Amino acid sequence: MAWFKKDKPAESVPPPRSKGSEGMWLKCNHCREIVYRKEVDRNNKVCPKCEYHFPISVTERIGLLIDLGTFKEWDAELEAQDPLSFQDTKSYRDRVKAHQEKTGRKDALVIGEGLVNGRRVVLCVFDFSFMGGSMGSVVGEKLCRAIDRALELKLPVILVTASGGARMQEGILSLMQMAKTSTAVAKLGEARLPFISILSDPTFGGVTASVAMLGDVIIAEPKALIGFAGPRVIEQTIKQQLPDQFQRAEFLLEHGMIDMIVERKRLKETVGTLVNHF
Repeated sequence: MAWFKKDKPAESVPPPRSKGSEGMWLKCNHCREIVYRKEVDRNNKVCPKCEYHFPISVTERIGLLIDLGTFKEWDAELEAQDPLSFQDTKSYRDRVKAHQEKTGRKDALVIGEGLVNGRRVVLCVFDFSFMGGSMGSVVGEKLCRAIDRALELKLPVILVTASGGARMQEGILSLMQMAKTSTAVAKLGEARLPFISILSDPTFGGVTASVAMLGDVIIAEPKALIGFAGPRVIEQTIKQQLPDQFQRAEFLLEHGMIDMIVERKRLKETVGTLVNHF
């Protein structure tokens, strides 16, 4: 029984929102300006004020890069198990099931084959809406299967990342995917098949520390956040203030971490040119 009782003030009821105005505006993650949603949609999900590239869905990403109607998905049925019987506020099984129902996908990576300006490629796309695009056993396995088929078919591999890193609910099994996928990418190098890595906002953790930074060409979208640990964690660790725009794509390009920054509207053209060149 509480010793003191505090009367709660009467809650004020907010005025009803107009259905017409709800969802019409977006707040940019970079410049923090309020922008008109339809204008952003018309501009390939790019902020009209600062050119920040908003995250897009896997379906939109495939449509952006692959010739219409040519993408064929592989191994869509693979789904995560629960090897550690992991539970935090919710069991891992329930968490995976909830994201499967939310996204309509079994896990956080989509792989398949398609055409880029008439050229056959293998495409792998992370789905950030599925548990933050985290890399667990299924993601590692699908990526390795995609590379194995690329080796068999002698096709280039294009990887689009959007991830918070390794999936903690699978523990060391998740971290092992870093070595597993890195080894698979090395086989592409031995076979002299191109591996093009496209980093979208955000790309962090074990995905950055392994496969994302192994591309023969590493492309980033403008103003994408890319790194291993978050800036606050780094500042608390080294007890120093980080440079302005630290971990943004432009900062990484200036310091030699990536090869180029490409606007979304020019991404397919650039990838097609690289594939033809290789």
